[in-house]
Amino acid sequence: MTPRSPSGRRRNRSAGVSAALALALVSLLAGACARSGRPVGRVPGTATVAHAAVASVRAGRREARLIAVAHAGTRSARALLPPPPIVKDFIPFGAKRKQEMRRYALEHYGIDSYRLIDPHLIIWHYTETATFQSVFNTFASDVPDVTYHELPQVCAHFVIDTNGTIYELVPIEIMCRHVVGLNYTAIGIENVGFSDQQVIGDAAQFHAGLELTRWLRCREHIPVSNVIGHNESLSSPYYRELVPAFRGQTHLDFNRADMNVVRARVAQLPCRG
Repeated sequence: MTPRSPSGRRRNRSAGVSAALALALVSLLAGACARSGRPVGRVPGTATVAHAAVASVRAGRREARLIAVAHAGTRSARALLPPPPIVKDFIPFGAKRKQEMRRYALEHYGIDSYRLIDPHLIIWHYTETATFQSVFNTFASDVPDVTYHELPQVCAHFVIDTNGTIYELVPIEIMCRHVVGLNYTAIGIENVGFSDQQVIGDAAQFHAGLELTRWLRCREHIPVSNVIGHNESLSSPYYRELVPAFRGQTHLDFNRADMNVVRARVAQLPCRG
């Protein structure tokens, strides 16, 4: 919560005090009239004072509302921090592949669409490759995957190279096959490398991953707790898999202990500047 400025607090108190004094004056006059047996409405000046008191109260309330609106506007005017540098290097994802993704989503999730709408998760992976280019080539080749022999080929929305370069391979409005049971609601981030520790230990790559995750979660309103590793997929409340042969399948990349390190760092990064 953004604290109110001292001048705002003074104006608020001033308006409140004026209204309170006016009401107190009306109460004193009413009491005097009651003791003298005269109706309040017949005391000279009473109506004027009463009207002034009501006007003062209303003015005080209006000023308080205006101050509150001004502070709310200041908070909302603080823009989201910009994304980190991202190189757009999209893999081919034409009508044929979109249709394959739509069929996959319908079969596995009961969703008749290839679009990723309102994502709830950001999922970290490592590629088990040494170079970005080898990952790009695999994702770009729309052939059946090596594990289940299904179309479309696997992919992820982003790949982060060992030098910290962030590549966007697929727009986040499109589903990618990067984690069984969660593709319908997850943005995928692949890190070039062979282990969690290699990625976390690479300062440039890890920093880029944190900044990308910060921007994505702030843009999509995803809580830090929903930044997870591939190895945590089966415990996600969003897990959904309609094909029995796929259920229970996960990978070793980014286990809970290592993702606790990632989440703790992401939680320190602000959304707005």
